[in-house]
Amino acid sequence: MADTGLPVIYSITGGQFTFEVQCTHDSLWITASYPKGGKIAFRAAFAPGGNLTIKHSEEGEQEVVFWLSSVTGEIKVSIKLYSGGQHPILNYTTHLKPRVDLLIPFWPRDVVITTKDGKPENTAGQIHTSQVGTRSGLIYLSLTRPNAGSILYMQNLTALADYCQQTETSCGDVVGGQWPELGFALPLTKDKPLAAGREVVISDAFVAFDMEVPDDEPAMVRQYLNLLADVYLQLPRPDTHYSDWPATLDKGLNDMINNVGCWARVKGHDYLNAYVCDYATPPEIMVQLAVLLPLDDYAEWSGREMEVMGKIKEGLKSFYNDELKTIMRWLPAAEDKLEGEEEQKKPMVMDSWYLHHPLLNLSRLALKGDKDAEKLFMGSVDFAIKVAHHFDYQWPVFYKMDTLEVVKAETQPGKGGEKDVPGLYAHIMLQAYELTGKQRFLREAEKSAKKLQGLGFNLFYQANNTTFSAGAMLRLWKITKNQLYLNLSYLCIANVFKNVRLWDCNYGYGRNFPSFFALFPLNDAPYTAVYEEQEVFCALHDYLRHAEGEDILPSVSLLAAEYIRYLVDRAVYYYPPMLPKEMLSDEVKIGEVDPNLWIALEDMHDGWEKCGSVGQEVYGAGNAFGILPRHYYRVPGEAFLIYTDYPTANFTAKKGKPVSFVIKGDNRINCRMMIVQQGEKKLPAFKVTLHDNKEIKGKPVKGGHLEYILSGDQQVKIKW
Repeated sequence: MADTGLPVIYSITGGQFTFEVQCTHDSLWITASYPKGGKIAFRAAFAPGGNLTIKHSEEGEQEVVFWLSSVTGEIKVSIKLYSGGQHPILNYTTHLKPRVDLLIPFWPRDVVITTKDGKPENTAGQIHTSQVGTRSGLIYLSLTRPNAGSILYMQNLTALADYCQQTETSCGDVVGGQWPELGFALPLTKDKPLAAGREVVISDAFVAFDMEVPDDEPAMVRQYLNLLADVYLQLPRPDTHYSDWPATLDKGLNDMINNVGCWARVKGHDYLNAYVCDYATPPEIMVQLAVLLPLDDYAEWSGREMEVMGKIKEGLKSFYNDELKTIMRWLPAAEDKLEGEEEQKKPMVMDSWYLHHPLLNLSRLALKGDKDAEKLFMGSVDFAIKVAHHFDYQWPVFYKMDTLEVVKAETQPGKGGEKDVPGLYAHIMLQAYELTGKQRFLREAEKSAKKLQGLGFNLFYQANNTTFSAGAMLRLWKITKNQLYLNLSYLCIANVFKNVRLWDCNYGYGRNFPSFFALFPLNDAPYTAVYEEQEVFCALHDYLRHAEGEDILPSVSLLAAEYIRYLVDRAVYYYPPMLPKEMLSDEVKIGEVDPNLWIALEDMHDGWEKCGSVGQEVYGAGNAFGILPRHYYRVPGEAFLIYTDYPTANFTAKKGKPVSFVIKGDNRINCRMMIVQQGEKKLPAFKVTLHDNKEIKGKPVKGGHLEYILSGDQQVKIKW
């Protein structure tokens, strides 16, 4: 760690923080001093074997660059300070040019917590969350002795692609550590060295500083979201690209309807398989509804009647158990197929969220006027309440439907059950309240919601259910005006954005598909998954819709809009025809993978692992059907569509009249609008103006479309 007696070779202030640079025999340190006495040292350069010397440096207004020499090679360190926002943000980027082919058998972490006199043993603090697997390379912590403040550290792992490609290493679990030595350590190499004479980035760290130590859960969550958004604004972010989602939808719809591997037939009814060619598993109600609801969204948007929807609906009532008075997970007529190879693959065994998710989708259909769906929903809701009361609104992982006997209590020993199910249950109760107006459902929602308190960053069980919970808490807050529910809403959102990948895995197979801002389905899942991502995408759209006109955290609006934008960019790569065949897994856990079929893979992995090892996910078919109605707008009487990659509000389009709408998100970030040509007819001349009557020009792009780049959070008007 840094020696307090060493000379300071560079100093700068940001807000009330002081940053100083010192050089030891083997490290270049940046120390950040808190006004309340705490100090954190950041190792910007490390030279194994020592003999680190500064050759020269150049100073700019907010940046300094050091060129250093060591036994192992030449090192360049660029240090920047962004001090114009709410939180000062330090960025240090390190390049290494090895003298010889270089193996890395050891590397120290780059953050050391100290006191003002340089003694790490006299410090204490709390690590709120840090990287798991290949999620964001972050660590969020508070320094409590001395009671100095907090930081959010983010390693821009995108920048390490060349290092990982050369050494065949992964960026998984590279940020963490034990107090007081934390932060990032290079992935260790075994037999693939860094090439001599080839400059490579070995660190690109961003650190946001705050003088507050949060004293309760709501304060911690707000600080985390605000720090994360501030770092995000400075983080290098990859470009996005327009994908032809109408064409993708048509190919996916055709394959889902016509490929026999997507369907099973039981007692005269057709049911969707969970995975392509998965004939061993009985049909599940979750699968039917997970596809039906996005199809319904698309049918409403397009005005297109689809026979497949009736086919799915016909089989729903077969999942109802008249004796228990509830829908079941497995089709009762095919339960004899279950062989018990997994804990939940037994008759009468229910995975806790699997009961609630279909009820949520049935309630959505009911609220749209579907009487059959309403009958199934209202005929099952009392059973759901009975289960909630039995478990006191804290659900295990698996239980038996007939006896409520617990089959599996916890996800892991000491970790508890499915902790976000109270929020999902609250969402269902709010749907019942909206459908019936009965206060008992609202009371149920509130009782369940309170069980989310105190879970911190351990609330997340499954991504879509945590995001549904966020929306439910926001709605509860709007109904009751109880601040507790808004706080719980932010808690759910924070858990979601803890489980994303804010970097692009551009090494190995990862070079074939974008992965920035990808979301992991479970808190320990090793891959991202199409179904959960698609549902989170829809749930965040819904969240922002309920937040319209409300004073919610700007950081939440920013992060939600950016997740949506990048999902629209990335999601097409879940389809195997978009990927090289050599990166598809040779072994498939469930069913088969057809590389030519436009049915999405379940799983996208780290760049050194093949994708699709779980299977081709029929219940992820809602992917395109969810995107199209939310990002393409039809204009009466016109042969073009209006597309945005950001969420919007207040879209108005009348025949022969100008179109207007509001782009959501944050005005510090740009997004894309396209006027999409349909058919052979050329586009007319357009005039696009923003809220200040400023006109922006479109750029002709491939396909005859017009592309516009504009910022978030503004009014748009289109004339032609």
